[in-house]
Parts: sequence; structure tokens; C-alpha cells
Amino acid sequence: QVQLVESGGGLVQPGGSLRLSCEASGSISSIYAMAWYRQAPGKQRDLVAAITNDGSTKYGDSVRGRFTISRDNAKNTVSLQMNSLKPEDMAIYYCSAARHGRGLAEYWGQGTQVTVSS
Repeated sequence: QVQLVESGGGLVQPGGSLRLSCEASGSISSIYAMAWYRQAPGKQRDLVAAITNDGSTKYGDSVRGRFTISRDNAKNTVSLQMNSLKPEDMAIYYCSAARHGRGLAEYWGQGTQVTVSS
């Protein structure tokens, strides 16, 4: 089992920046991929960004160029730097992790709220 705990959410004005972090614990040696998803009210949960053990990254179309995912394997953390935030980025952001061959979201964190508003 893997436990994930997110932090860093909050209120930010449009155009501002926010950094989310997710710390993994438990069977961390088994983790291959970590990712961030988000879900706005009434919408499906969508992939924001993902990163694998070898550093390969993947981004959703709506955040490419504005968001950056990074991973610190020594600290068992994954971070999401969010710049140029827009009101449509407002959502609950979830951290996920998965073993090799299990997709991107075998385990989930509890989520952290990001509010973009003036």
C-alpha cells in the first residue's frame, strides 16, 4: 500500500502561481509513476501532469507550458508548479501513484483545493 498526502493548495488571483506537493509513504519502492489530476464541480477527473521514475513527463493540453511537474525520489515527493493560473484551473487537485504497468492512478491522495479568484 501507498499513502499520499497533498499540500499547498489555497486561494490565488488570476495570473498568480501556486506550488502543490505530494508526499508518498508506505511501499514507495514500488512506485513507478506519479501524477496530478484535478476535478472541478460537476466535471470528470482529468489528468493534469504525470512523471515516471525515469523522468518522462506528460501534460494535459490545457496546462502545457504553464504547469511543471517534478519529482524528488530521495524525498518521495512529487510537486506541481502552477504558473499563470486561470479561473478555469480552479478545482480539487489529487495526487496519484501507480506501480509499473498499473496506469497512473492506482493510489490516490485526499485532494487539495485550488481556488483562482480575484
